[in-house]
Amino acid sequence: MLDREGPVLLYVQIADQLRERIASGDLPPGSAVPSEVELVRTYGVTRQTVRRAIKLLKEEGAVYTEQGRGTFVGPKGAPQTPRKVPVYQEIANEIIEEIKAGEYAPNRLIPSEKTLGQRFDRAPGTIRQAVAYLRELGWVFTVPQKGTYVSKREDWPER
Repeated sequence: MLDREGPVLLYVQIADQLRERIASGDLPPGSAVPSEVELVRTYGVTRQTVRRAIKLLKEEGAVYTEQGRGTFVGPKGAPQTPRKVPVYQEIANEIIEEIKAGEYAPNRLIPSEKTLGQRFDRAPGTIRQAVAYLRELGWVFTVPQKGTYVSKREDWPER
């Protein structure tokens, strides 16, 4: 998808591809732009590269960002189409996949809310919501004054 050896910077190529999706109607006005995490996965680049692409599109007025909600197509204030999955659930789902993949072991801490906030570039309330959702589903448990831990494998929900 990206020409990694050509003269055009990767973030410019990503912005170009997103611009094409907007122009073709694949990303209509008011729709949510794929999350940073999705774009990192799609293009195999760093978050910084994705952020630079989004920043470029913001400067052009093609997209705008609302803290805790995401990035949307169109000028600020354009009507938004609701996300299929709320941002906090996207974050929780990614953490669930990492737990299943063994990146976080049972009875071991998951990253702090502050660390998760920086990683996902989301407001503290959104991260708290994601962690609460993980707790509600049974993937993690919280010990006051200590942190949030991955549940034992036998306590994981069927998914």
